[in-house]
Amino acid sequence: MDKACISSDRLSDAYEVGVNIFLDFEQSNDPNSYLIRCPCIHCINLWHHSIQTVRYYLFAYGFDESYKVCSFHGERQPKLDSRCPNKSIPPEFDYTRDMLYVAFRDVEKDSDSLKSLLEECEKPLYVGSKYNALSGLLKFQHIKGQFGWSEASFEVLLGALKYVLPLNNRIPNSLYDAKKLLKGVGLQYEKIHACENDCVLFWKEHKNASQCPTCGTSHWKKNTKNVPSKVLWYFPPIPRFKRMFSSPEMAQNLTWHAQGRANNGMLSHPRDSPSWKLVDRTWKEFGEEKRNLRLALSADGINPHKSLSSKHSCWPVILITYNLPSYLCMTRKFMMLTLLISSPKQPGNNIDVYLAPLIADLKLLWETGVKTYDVYKKEYFNLRAILLWTINDFPAYGNLLGCVTKGYYACPICSENTCSQ
Repeated sequence: MDKACISSDRLSDAYEVGVNIFLDFEQSNDPNSYLIRCPCIHCINLWHHSIQTVRYYLFAYGFDESYKVCSFHGERQPKLDSRCPNKSIPPEFDYTRDMLYVAFRDVEKDSDSLKSLLEECEKPLYVGSKYNALSGLLKFQHIKGQFGWSEASFEVLLGALKYVLPLNNRIPNSLYDAKKLLKGVGLQYEKIHACENDCVLFWKEHKNASQCPTCGTSHWKKNTKNVPSKVLWYFPPIPRFKRMFSSPEMAQNLTWHAQGRANNGMLSHPRDSPSWKLVDRTWKEFGEEKRNLRLALSADGINPHKSLSSKHSCWPVILITYNLPSYLCMTRKFMMLTLLISSPKQPGNNIDVYLAPLIADLKLLWETGVKTYDVYKKEYFNLRAILLWTINDFPAYGNLLGCVTKGYYACPICSENTCSQ
């Protein structure tokens, strides 16, 4: 009995020392803060309390054991060498909880959604699995996107896994249940209706129009009242830019062009180009903030049906971020789809109609900026962006530029002085 009491007393003393060290560390990082996030099991960093209340809660409920890196209280995440493209996160380490905390940083009013997702993180995929219910499903979804599985095949896979894995596993019963679970961590898109003749988008002031204000064509397909003639799929880039800064590693990589590369006088990155340097000289305030984004836009038509006999044309519009290291700029992960113009025929010179929502967001990012939280530096800043380049073949270049790219004036640079022989 005496030994047990001594051990218990020593444990309680050690815990008290640990709580005091934690609170001293928090105060040293933010001495002017009155309210801090409480990392107890009950609050899980969702709620702010006074230091005295946090001390009481930590003794009453205990620390949240999954909170091992105190990222909300000034401790920095382990640094990863951005110059080493082959270094990867160990597969056994699960960042799902950290991802959720950051994704819901500014939406505590919606904490019920966060709590439901965190509950899924507490439940193993099956007894003995290193994956939880949410991270396991995210892994399956990643493989689905990587290899282009159809939704039908993915639903069949979910059904097979439900029976193959041990009993009482947490695999969703259907694709609908999987999407419902992942809805909280996904990024939204917008479907915008368009005129059949590519005159205008039924957007903003024309959203409720029943016919095109330019050519008078009906908003809807023939003999229907709620099926649009054409649809533009818009994936807003601003929430995704903000999400990029919610990852410590990615937020650090987004300043690599200024801090992580070797300045040896060689042209090794778009940062060394005259265009980039011209922007820094002309708009010094923009250039001084190394986190401001430098972008390129790529647009071209593809045949989605893998058949040369089909004339159906689908036009994706993609943004590329050049702040990143050169070995990451053009990787699939960082090529951001913003518009999907789905139509039986290409938009041609009317592509500017479909670019309107993207241009509106790019103008906002250039003229005003958006408030963004940098999780690496643990501070808010005003994020701005500039579109420096476009990437496309010659016909698409003519559509985007609005100039002639064939015949006597084929060269958009030489124009009237084009040599035709």
